[in-house]
Amino acid sequence: MAISASMVKELRERTGLGMLECKKALKETDGNVDQAIENLRKLSGLKAAKKAGRTAADGVVGVKVAEDGSYGTLIELNSETDFVARDEVFLGFAEKVLTAAFDAKETDVATVMAGDLESEREAMVQKIGENIGVRRLAAIATEGVVGAYKHSNNRIAVLVELKGGTTELARDIAMHVAAVNPQVVSPDQMPQELVEKEKEIIASQPDMAGKPEAIVEKMVMGRISKFLKESSLIEQPFVKNPELTVGALAKQAGAEVVSFIRLEVGEGIEIEETDFASEVAAQVAAAGK
Repeated sequence: MAISASMVKELRERTGLGMLECKKALKETDGNVDQAIENLRKLSGLKAAKKAGRTAADGVVGVKVAEDGSYGTLIELNSETDFVARDEVFLGFAEKVLTAAFDAKETDVATVMAGDLESEREAMVQKIGENIGVRRLAAIATEGVVGAYKHSNNRIAVLVELKGGTTELARDIAMHVAAVNPQVVSPDQMPQELVEKEKEIIASQPDMAGKPEAIVEKMVMGRISKFLKESSLIEQPFVKNPELTVGALAKQAGAEVVSFIRLEVGEGIEIEETDFASEVAAQVAAAGK
């Protein structure tokens, strides 16, 4: 498989390694970026690459929380370009969908969009000429409190649920989640398959070679402990006061972090990259036939 410049660029952005090293790694995996990252980690001790992946889709996120902090809703509405994502009509439609989902306490996209909203979406697609769609709805209902944070660029939004505490505290922690992107609330919530994969990668790193099994096991467990702390919300240093972990911050306020939901525009979506010059040349050639 030919290794394109865009593939090398993606691997460089996700690992911080040099162009030649990235190109070599991609050749060895026949262009599989994720496998290349895993192999590089085994060989060089490279830290986990950026998790968001290629955010090829554009759009906005939105969030709304009940005045009493008992309920909150998140939405992701996608467009094809940033230009449309900043359009007032598009933003107004996103607000309509968010309000409808919030009022109905509904997270099924098809249910929320049934009727007038779907007709409005179809009319926007015809008028604007871009594909527009509601990708995700999420919500938290609680007997505790929910707080929310939305980044000013409309691309990241978070809900945090607390047992005890206040909506203001939940909002502060939601801001931390937006910035740091933890995987789980606490280490015990990390899926076991991810822990085992991390152990495998650590054990394959060069500094483990030739060491007694007991020493390797001790080193692996030490690094796994660090990995879990770095990936778990309550173990992370709070962004506004690194002297405190998020867990300690909540505890000081008589609260406990129960859950969080973080949506980022386009995370996990991939679209085929097009060589624009080649596409234009092909269209010109076809028109001349």
